[in-house]
Amino acid sequence: MAAPKKGRRPTGAQGRPGRALAIILIAMVALTAGMFLTKQTTPRLGIDLAGGTSITLKAKSEPGKPDAINETNMNTAVGIIDRRVNGLGVSEAEVQTQGRDHIIVNIPKGVNEQQAREQVGTTAQLYFRPVLAFADGAPAAPEPKPSTSASPTPSASGSGAPKAEGGAKPSGQATPSSSATSQGRVLSEALKAPSTPTPSPSASESKKADDNKATPSASAPAPSAPPVDPAVADLQARFVALDCTKEDQRAAVGKGARPEDPVLACGQRGDVWGKWVLGPAQVNGQDVKDAKGVIDPQRGMWIVTMQFTDKGADKFAKITGELATKQSPQNQFAIVLDGKVISDPSVSQALTGGNAEISGGFTQQSAQDLGNMLSYGALPLSFSEDSVTTVTAALGGEQLKAGLIAGAIGLILVVIYLLVYYRGLAFIAIVSLMVSAILTYTIMSLLGKGIGFALNLPAVCGAIVAIGITADSFIVYFERIRDEIREGRTLRPAVERAWPRARRTILVSDFVSFLAAAVLFIVTVGKVQGFAFTLGLTTLLDVVVVFLFTKPIMTLLARTKFFSSGHPWSGLDPERLGAKPPLRRSRRTGPVPAPVDAKEA
Repeated sequence: MAAPKKGRRPTGAQGRPGRALAIILIAMVALTAGMFLTKQTTPRLGIDLAGGTSITLKAKSEPGKPDAINETNMNTAVGIIDRRVNGLGVSEAEVQTQGRDHIIVNIPKGVNEQQAREQVGTTAQLYFRPVLAFADGAPAAPEPKPSTSASPTPSASGSGAPKAEGGAKPSGQATPSSSATSQGRVLSEALKAPSTPTPSPSASESKKADDNKATPSASAPAPSAPPVDPAVADLQARFVALDCTKEDQRAAVGKGARPEDPVLACGQRGDVWGKWVLGPAQVNGQDVKDAKGVIDPQRGMWIVTMQFTDKGADKFAKITGELATKQSPQNQFAIVLDGKVISDPSVSQALTGGNAEISGGFTQQSAQDLGNMLSYGALPLSFSEDSVTTVTAALGGEQLKAGLIAGAIGLILVVIYLLVYYRGLAFIAIVSLMVSAILTYTIMSLLGKGIGFALNLPAVCGAIVAIGITADSFIVYFERIRDEIREGRTLRPAVERAWPRARRTILVSDFVSFLAAAVLFIVTVGKVQGFAFTLGLTTLLDVVVVFLFTKPIMTLLARTKFFSSGHPWSGLDPERLGAKPPLRRSRRTGPVPAPVDAKEA
């Protein structure tokens, strides 16, 4: 007969039930304490149970992109919006397409509505453009008559680009002393646009022009002004007329502009609106690898830090190196988000290393929101809000009430069945269900604050279905014990010998349930994911409860007289189970001897 292997516990070993019970008790106390310490004593509810906000977005057609509104771009937009909303700490938010050009965003109660609307509706097209000119946001006053005007003097400060004066003519026939003409020269040089060809002046005209250049005269003839490219003149005229203090003009500026074209833009410096002429984009949002809002400890202000991709870092170093050699304001680059200038820092040297920051009077919320939008990328389409409605929880509350009633009825029926069929063993099953309920409730409450998990109606259904899964595990174990008793064993060895067989069945069953929940969570979206998440969570907890509570408590109760003696109400009465006395304490391994005939004896 071979000796048993060293270190291997015999099949009938009693184990250490006290250690397992202590572990699960510590876990329950820690989870409950954490729930009260975080002040999250109830699970976070989804939009169908707590109400919230429903935002309907409509995709807008853009000039030159007639086919931009398609299934691919709409699905991409849904994914980006969903990640942005989750970046706010929101879960169970529903983002889905409706029809060809609409997206519905349902956000649970407890989220700042205005913040959410900015996140989901902002396109977040980011560009870094060189500054060509800057002026106050309001249009300049009409230019005085040439006889009384004086030439403006450019400021040397970062915000002191020549301010545009009114009265510019698109044909470029303004006097040399007018700010419009000076600005036209600046724009022509900055844009490197070729001037409109004109006949070569005669010697007398050249001399006259030189005299006028040396001594500006109010009566100088208009033809002496250098010719201006028509495109530059048009841009200059629109720049002078632009009024960035008016919301309708701010919304319209830059519409349909391509990244490679110069554009007009509006923005704020503090509380004052300004307007810019910006050159072609040199770096865009796709060159940003990561962005986040942080507080600068040295300046005590909120900023947005950005990390560029390798390609973006090279482009950023190149453009900043070029700007560093220029005079103000052309040594500045504007950071433009959705056509609005949010910052226009000046550059004194090439910025290498692949990192940059955006500053400009951010609050904590605005800095973190901008970092969130830049991190998840720009939407492939522009959207407008069709409607914003408040969703009440009245219907969901009624459905929850009906669901809880159905769950309670089901739980009562399970308990009645256990009491009738298993009698005393039902006590172990009921207490195990209570332990599982406590663990589920505390974990769901903590997940609401930790990962933003929100409990919706399908998630409640998943928790109710889990009652049956947990009850199945108890039934498997109880039936294995009863089988051992039917074979003639007493309770204590029966409890230990039944466990390996029951354990294998429980693990296989729970693995199948968890696998189904995981697949459902991966391939579905919206509320169905809540069902899958809860089902998977409660399946894992079933394994924990059975291993760390049900089995150890059964081992301890098997030592009591009520269960070990086979009391009729224990559910383990050998006579009721059909066992034939005398009871055997171990299974016979050898052949059963043939009965001896009394006469032969």
